[in-house]
Amino acid sequence: MKPARVTATSASDGERDPRRWTALVVLCCASFMVILDSQIVIVGMPAMQSALALDPSAAQWILTANLLTFGGLLLLGGRSADLLGRRRIFMAGLIGFLVTSVISGFAWNAEVIITARAVHGVSSALMVPSALSILMRTFEEGAERNKAIAAWSAVGGIGATTAMLVGGWLTSNFGWESVFLVNVPVVLVLLLVSPMVLRESRDHGRRRTFDLAGALTSTAALVALVYAISEAPVVGWLSVQTTGLLALVVVLGVVFVGIEARSSAPLVPLRTLRMRTVATGNLLMVFVAMMVFSLSFLSSLYGQQVLGYSAIEYGLLGSIMPVMAIVGAYIGQAVVTRRGFRPAAVPGVVMLGVACAMLIMINVRGNYVGDLLFPFVIFGLGLGIAHTTASIVALTGVTESESGLASGLVHAAFQVGGGFGIAIVSTVAVSFSTGPDQPSELTNGFQAGFVACVVFAVVALACAVALPGRRTAVSVPDDEVRPAPVAGP
Repeated sequence: MKPARVTATSASDGERDPRRWTALVVLCCASFMVILDSQIVIVGMPAMQSALALDPSAAQWILTANLLTFGGLLLLGGRSADLLGRRRIFMAGLIGFLVTSVISGFAWNAEVIITARAVHGVSSALMVPSALSILMRTFEEGAERNKAIAAWSAVGGIGATTAMLVGGWLTSNFGWESVFLVNVPVVLVLLLVSPMVLRESRDHGRRRTFDLAGALTSTAALVALVYAISEAPVVGWLSVQTTGLLALVVVLGVVFVGIEARSSAPLVPLRTLRMRTVATGNLLMVFVAMMVFSLSFLSSLYGQQVLGYSAIEYGLLGSIMPVMAIVGAYIGQAVVTRRGFRPAAVPGVVMLGVACAMLIMINVRGNYVGDLLFPFVIFGLGLGIAHTTASIVALTGVTESESGLASGLVHAAFQVGGGFGIAIVSTVAVSFSTGPDQPSELTNGFQAGFVACVVFAVVALACAVALPGRRTAVSVPDDEVRPAPVAGP
């Protein structure tokens, strides 16, 4: 069989392309913008709720609507990039991002802004996996791609911290509308530059036919899963709603596997999921995300509700964590390049677990230097190493024709893992805060939440140990199964 043909040059040619690092900047800017947007909306929510006279339920749906469409459509967005053109889908996502940001900034009631945020999630689901897929096509598997993925991973922490630092300032000085409109000039620049530096590519080896049944079942399953875990702390894990939705997820998952096994053009080829790198890399990503979201959530509440810092003060003090994550990301890619997956992932996960264990010791009379600073430094380093390693592993050995799908899987794993983490630690924290919302009772709950984070770390460590050691690159046609990496015992 002949290898799949693409419209762009291969990744190895991309290594010699002088525009590849400029392309990386464009892709990282897009990722930065998505993360900044998701976090800055949270900062501007109180002002938004007051100005639009939103009740708490409507305000929550501004976040939930975006989360559901983004998390639910990631696989479909990634596969669309493979079939229709990665740059084309990326730019379609940018245009949608621009339009929905403008509409959100000028929204006059709850219905408009909730709808705009839901469509905004669709745009993000198109843009994010296609951007990472372009990165994979631009950089050949190996040292340069590892560095590019490290940069991509580091951008996440920078975006989240920037949102906390500038969100309050923008809202105070320019109104809640500015948290949406700040995206507009950035998107316009990206739309102008992208055609100049990003090469188009898509999978010509398969028919441009969508697996509609697979797309519907996978999207419905992801939406049901995200909604179930986001609402579980409120309605209860054993409620009819939560158990019913989780049962629906299981049924849809079984149906999806059956559809994919029989489809001539599956949305998610099952052979891809059977690859050791894809399976272990994404599983590790789930538990890394559970720790990242959970620790960020708990430490933010502790810093503001117990230690008394404002959101801006906490954002500034907490910025040490993403700074260290940048350092960790480049350490991680260097270790992966020189020694392999497992030697990078295991120390990274251990550092995450140690930081979570240290935070169990927080107390009501604590302070930033004595209780948070050192754990933040350790956690940041571990986060950079573990997240970068999980990303590299999950994308290693994937055929170029399925790079968009693999990128969608990585982001779906991160979103689902983060949702699970927050849902679990929220439930644990509330269960152990048995009294009124006094600092001492809140602290008891946060301590219990960090214990749960340590449990996540133990499971993540098992995933890290299961990773391949070193991999031997194998060049195969796109329509053949690429062998799993050669691993140590």
